Amino acid sequence: MQSSIILDKLKSLGISFGAVPQPGGSYVAVNIRGNVAYVAIQLPIKDEQFYFLGRLGKDVTTEQGYEAAKMAATNVLLQIDKFVGDERIVGLNHVDIYYQVHDTWDEGPQVANGASDLFLKVLGDRGLHTRAIIGVEKLPRNHSVALVASFTIK
Repeated sequence: MQSSIILDKLKSLGISFGAVPQPGGSYVAVNIRGNVAYVAIQLPIKDEQFYFLGRLGKDVTTEQGYEAAKMAATNVLLQIDKFVGDERIVGLNHVDIYYQVHDTWDEGPQVANGASDLFLKVLGDRGLHTRAIIGVEKLPRNHSVALVASFTIK
């Protein structure tokens, strides 16, 4: 089996991960159209266990939200590793980061940095991206954070 640069980099950062999460419905995890790979919603899931459930600012702290976004970003990278491969990545284009929010809590950028920081650490300059952070009333299964991403590939 060929070594994976993405998996090796995650391990070198001390990040443990499980099996690549499977889609939770009638869709594919990664859809490639031309030279763009779209990664479907990724959540803070590891080995089919849900982590960091609840609302940011009530059930989940900002620091835990950062870790939740980092875990969801790890799953984005696991999907890209499985369906695309590091050697085909030109760069990460854009990330939509959704977070389940409570009342007046407004620390979304700090939470989103959990994903952004990981992408930069693993992909280097190829991890530079734009992002949108969106506070929502409800995410599937009470997850605190969800990510959707797109990559340019060759």
